[in-house]
Amino acid sequence: MRKITTVFLLLFATMLSAQIKGTITDAKGTALPAVSVFIENTYNGTSSNENGSYELNIKKLGNYVIVFQYLGFKTAKKTVNITQFPYVLNAQLTEENIDLAEVVINTKDNPANSVIRKAIAARKDNSEKTGRFKADFYSRGIFKLKNAPKKILGQEIGDMDGSLDSTGTGIIYLSETISKIMYEKPSNFKERIIASKISGDDNGYSYNSARGSAFDFYSNTVSLGAKMISPIADNAFNYYKYVLEGTFQDENNQMINKIKLVPRRDAEPVFEGYIYIVEDSWAIYGVDVEIKGYRAKQEFMNTMNLKQNFSYNNKTHIWSKNSQSLEFNAGAFGITFLGKFTHVFTNYEFPDEFSKKTFTNEILSFEENANKKDSTFWNTVRPVPLTLEETKDYIKKDSLQVLRKSDKYLDSIDAKNNRFKLFDILTGYSYKNSKKNWTLAYEGISKLNSISYNTVQGWNLDSGFSFTKFNEENGKYTRIRSAFNYGFAEDRLRVVGSYIHRFNTQNYATISLSGGSTVSQFNENNPISKLINSVSTLFFKNNFMKLYNKEFASLAYGQDVANGVYLSGSLGYEQRKNLFNNTDFTIIKNSDVYTSNNPLAPFDYITPAFETHHLTKVNIGTHINFGQKYISRPDAKLNLRNEKFPTLFLNFEKAFAATASNYEFEQIAGRIFYNKTLGNKGTFSTNLKGGKFFNADGISFIDYQHFNGNQTRVGTSSSYLNVFNLMPYYTNSTNDSYFEMHAEHNFEGYIMNKIPLLNKLNSTLIVGFHNLSVPDRKPYQEFTIGLDRLGFGKFKMFRVDYVRSYQNGFIGDGVIFGLQILNFVD
Repeated sequence: MRKITTVFLLLFATMLSAQIKGTITDAKGTALPAVSVFIENTYNGTSSNENGSYELNIKKLGNYVIVFQYLGFKTAKKTVNITQFPYVLNAQLTEENIDLAEVVINTKDNPANSVIRKAIAARKDNSEKTGRFKADFYSRGIFKLKNAPKKILGQEIGDMDGSLDSTGTGIIYLSETISKIMYEKPSNFKERIIASKISGDDNGYSYNSARGSAFDFYSNTVSLGAKMISPIADNAFNYYKYVLEGTFQDENNQMINKIKLVPRRDAEPVFEGYIYIVEDSWAIYGVDVEIKGYRAKQEFMNTMNLKQNFSYNNKTHIWSKNSQSLEFNAGAFGITFLGKFTHVFTNYEFPDEFSKKTFTNEILSFEENANKKDSTFWNTVRPVPLTLEETKDYIKKDSLQVLRKSDKYLDSIDAKNNRFKLFDILTGYSYKNSKKNWTLAYEGISKLNSISYNTVQGWNLDSGFSFTKFNEENGKYTRIRSAFNYGFAEDRLRVVGSYIHRFNTQNYATISLSGGSTVSQFNENNPISKLINSVSTLFFKNNFMKLYNKEFASLAYGQDVANGVYLSGSLGYEQRKNLFNNTDFTIIKNSDVYTSNNPLAPFDYITPAFETHHLTKVNIGTHINFGQKYISRPDAKLNLRNEKFPTLFLNFEKAFAATASNYEFEQIAGRIFYNKTLGNKGTFSTNLKGGKFFNADGISFIDYQHFNGNQTRVGTSSSYLNVFNLMPYYTNSTNDSYFEMHAEHNFEGYIMNKIPLLNKLNSTLIVGFHNLSVPDRKPYQEFTIGLDRLGFGKFKMFRVDYVRSYQNGFIGDGVIFGLQILNFVD
């Protein structure tokens, strides 16, 4: 009874605060969602919800002309005299009388093509009319699950904090924002969020923003996962056929052309549906399109539906977007995922120019207490009324939140989840204190990455204990961990302890302390993973991983010192000792022999790779994101790399206080990373690295600059911008100068989509070049060509590359099999 009363009171408050309200239906009485409702010749408008209900806020009593606009229906105008609030105004829309276009046999005379050509020719002028504006923006996002199972991959998902009913169906996310935005093409943007609301989280800040809703069909491409080709792009005729289904007159007696979009090739990043073009001005009147998931390279997405409505203002003579909706459905493992975003743009202003200080690197910020607005505020300003389902979700989850924050509830949940089970000895165990936000955890010994094999340790086992404490409001984070590794062939236990503390998520100031005993690869970048080395060793007798014993202590600190500039430093002591093979066990027996653990002499099983020694290292580094943009949230600063500029990394390292002076050295190093999206032609990426050693003639081989080779024919990274896929791990290591270059271009379907039969793979073509230059040797080079996003059905996790390598002539070639899924298990 209490919940029913609360729902009634909320609905009553909504009714009282509404200015003009009503329901919009078709001639049969069916509710019409996403209808644009606005006052004629103004930018004061709203949109109807899924039930056809709308609310239009106005400030004064008087006479108004209210316009109801919906694609496929006749635009209706109603003149009203408002004498008191609230004012109820219902509307019934009738289907548009489309004047059928003449049937055209000769495609050269296709009238749709003529309209599209004129729209393309006028695209720049129409784009510039709305290329600089201020506006109020409203966004609502809702995600639903349907038929969710009780367990996923053996893990119970529960009711997701009261979101799901007994059938596994319900709203899992509901959020709204109200903001003020300023925009100037091509890329200047600023948004100030005035109000933010998340169902069931009164401290939460929504991620809805106008920046994520900028689907501009006046651009050549529209970003929706992939770079979708606009129906009026410069090259649109290469991707679409057009059918003029008819014309009609809008409320201003302007003729509107309704044009059907027909993809030329199914696999291309194209839209299906309709675009509406205004005669004479050739501006966009509306968009109603469908995006298939595989066309946008979003396999788990089934379809997306995007609708945009534009309205004309007789005072400014501008067609501006007043509302937009994006609906989508996705699924896997029998689960259906539904979502919808509703966007409303109001109170446009089109200034001639902005002041120079208007746009900064901060692109989004929140007003103080933006997440503390009460229901009275929301009922007054919300342009699109809530549905009954959404209203109930707010009430239910806000009530549950109060309950689930209570000490009694938190204690009961912890008591249930903290129960120890016998199998936890193998699988791991955690003990949580929800009130104080800390967790104690034991990592277990049965995970796939807990057990590995190498010829030094034989079978070895990893486990550990940790304590974690996290403050969600300020991002403060502390973790204390002890990691244990036992090698059975050595009969030796190694332990590493670590402490890390992040002070905040504004400048990300972080301090860490670690120390203990461990086995390390000669290349500290760990070019071969434990899992791949285990398989390679046990089944093929290729023991590529080379290890040494390191006893160490290290202190490190880093933080953002300015926008886009991160500075870090570390001081560490290391005691290094040689290790030798202790086992020759293998699963697949053959006549091959294991190589030694000496990377310099693979068949010398006696000579150590280096003499036992110690040293101290100091390291100072920075990385700079030029032109970095950022989002200022009360709970975090989110940094966004500016695609226009590269990212620069600089590092200085000095070794001192060593066993002998020959182990001491200095090294400077730099790296430049850059990637650039080239419209629908794909993305070009490059990673350039270089450096120089000083006073390093007698240093340990451990401290050489090693390069990430690969002798396993298996790739695990999403891109190969930091690896040579056929180069042995240590043949080109140097203690002198070096230059390393990696470049890849991912065509992202631009070529593959056009090749018959092969386009059925829905894969992407990638070409690459890799170069390494060190003194006294010919450059090592690799040329690659491959296909990414290979797989079965929705699961595209594989990549295959053909690689040719050269160094003083042709060396060899091979095929690399990319298995990105290994990143999740190693």
